[in-house]
Amino acid sequence: MKIQPLGERVLLKPKKEEKTAGGIYLPDSAKEEKKQGIVVAVGMFKDGKELPLKAGDEVLYGGYSSEEFEIHGEKHLMVEFKDVIAKVTL
Repeated sequence: MKIQPLGERVLLKPKKEEKTAGGIYLPDSAKEEKKQGIVVAVGMFKDGKELPLKAGDEVLYGGYSSEEFEIHGEKHLMVEFKDVIAKVTL
């Protein structure tokens, strides 16, 4: 299945951290929802130009409005491009 976001939206797969940087594993009840994800697909600007992201990019996102759903049993989010606040590079 291929999903193409419409408008200025980005489809993300939330990144999960199972343990802390020090190697300590956290139970689900203690985990804080991290606003970091991997880009799966991107839409376009209203004028038809491509958004400056591509599939596989790792991003930080903010905001409170996102649509959450499952694709093949995995959690995904659809967020507005304006809510993507940074691209993570190593």
